[in-house]
Amino acid sequence: MLYLTHGDVKLAYEDLQGTASDNGTFVFVHGWTCNHTYFKPQAEFAQKAGYRAVSVDLRGHGFSDKPTGDYPIEQFADDTAHIIQSLGLDRPVAVGHSMGGLTVLALASRHPELVRGIVMVDPAPIDPPPQMREAIASMVNSLESGDAGPQKSFVRDVLFLPTDDKNLRNKVLKEMTTAPTHVAVAAMRGVLDFDGKNAAKNCNVPALHIAAEPPLNRQREISKLLPGVINAQTSGAGHFNHLLVPTQVNDMINYFVKNFISW
Repeated sequence: MLYLTHGDVKLAYEDLQGTASDNGTFVFVHGWTCNHTYFKPQAEFAQKAGYRAVSVDLRGHGFSDKPTGDYPIEQFADDTAHIIQSLGLDRPVAVGHSMGGLTVLALASRHPELVRGIVMVDPAPIDPPPQMREAIASMVNSLESGDAGPQKSFVRDVLFLPTDDKNLRNKVLKEMTTAPTHVAVAAMRGVLDFDGKNAAKNCNVPALHIAAEPPLNRQREISKLLPGVINAQTSGAGHFNHLLVPTQVNDMINYFVKNFISW
């Protein structure tokens, strides 16, 4: 792992160099209580295609520092912007899953000069309806009080289909539910507090949305929030579609950058 410091927080990242320096760069941003390895299939695909692939560990996750305090989406976006600037990356395409999907949306909104486009892989709800918001808040309150049961049910029963690979499901469930409680609580509250509608309004770079089954965001609603977004959906995979059906996701990202991104 490689490290940079933003303020007083050490941020970890992996940097896979492509075979041609002029082919462009991807920055991969994982989801809630996950880490940089969750984009391994996409990072390795990008590297083999000649691109540079930088996969980050957001603060509080993986090998990065895990301070106490708030974990707003805007902070994740600013951390990612700091990595892009510190490494001298030339306007990469930022790819985010789940909470990372919101992070790359915030990145494009707050730092539009730093990215050529974004890919949101089944992002967390950009504008969650009241019932969903209440259910997530209840789960977070339970987790904060020491009851991880609702979190386990959420990961196992909401984020995975019954037909999804059980070994992967169990691995993800274990990793997500053993993350530091203070990080899990604060980061999910950051998701709930995020003004996704305003971020979408201020996003003016090409954007691809890759939904899972069922999608966390309805394509029709995303199109209203983010006019011009390109909608796609994987087949036969739940929320972790980038791990369950990586070839589908890789092909969609590849099509997007070949047809909508100018390096």
